[in-house]
Amino acid sequence: MNALTNLFTPDCIALDSPANNRTDVFAAAGALFSKQVGIDSSAVVEFLNAREDLGSTALGAGVAIPHGRVKGLKQPIAAFMRLQTPIEFAAPDGEPVSILIFLLVPEKATQQHLEILSSIAQLLSDADARKLLSSENNLSKVCELLQQWGLPK
Repeated sequence: MNALTNLFTPDCIALDSPANNRTDVFAAAGALFSKQVGIDSSAVVEFLNAREDLGSTALGAGVAIPHGRVKGLKQPIAAFMRLQTPIEFAAPDGEPVSILIFLLVPEKATQQHLEILSSIAQLLSDADARKLLSSENNLSKVCELLQQWGLPK
């Protein structure tokens, strides 16, 4: 088991989202989290924007990890989104972003939060994984890749 195994389910994955800017992407993520765990979608957008205002969560190579701490959240939750059209996200390499993994953690999360963020960053740094996440159209296969990445085969 890795830090990502229990974070992803098919209902928290959006493939080929039509969102075409950060505002739309965060609103879509808010809707995903609202549906998944009942968090108010506008609160999710606030948490994500508050973190993004500190500096871009884009890593480069077309990926970003928007994340935030959420008061009252019991356990970390994540969502995966692939965009139809890449968007500007202030990435260090200047490349637009088309793959986003959103992470919300409890307000008091510390070490666990860092371990999950590290695992997500490692996953998105893997060129083969990025290629699969960019091209796979089967929700179950995307979910399986996210859950099992880095596990011994």
